[in-house]
Amino acid sequence: MAVRVKIKIRNKATGDIIETNALVNSGFEATTRKLLIPHKLATKLKLWPPREIATKKFGTAGGEIGMPVIPGSIEVKLILERDMPWIVCDAVVSFLEKEVLISDKLGGALGIVIEDLAEGIWRHKEDSYETKRQTYPPQYWE
Repeated sequence: MAVRVKIKIRNKATGDIIETNALVNSGFEATTRKLLIPHKLATKLKLWPPREIATKKFGTAGGEIGMPVIPGSIEVKLILERDMPWIVCDAVVSFLEKEVLISDKLGGALGIVIEDLAEGIWRHKEDSYETKRQTYPPQYWE
């Protein structure tokens, strides 16, 4: 099992918002807050094609791959029973991945605490220690 959370993504330039489930990927190590989004979702959010683009190399299980990065272009927030703040981050656009992936730095900024990875149990850092949230199902953007 994995930990997936429900998030909102907002295009900073247009204000377009999409709600989706996203995989918390601690193996997606980054130096800044990054959200990997499939090309189809980037298009729906009107992030693609971008006015400015930089390609960055990322290490994957299949080897190194170059992906477009649109710095500071989106805001992300967790969907919980209480209102959460928007967190600014970079959009990484993937033409291969079909699921939204949260980097380690973004997961930390969102306050996600993984309690049991095998069972898909998590909580927000402001939740009580007794709070146990269930993972959401995968959502694919194909």
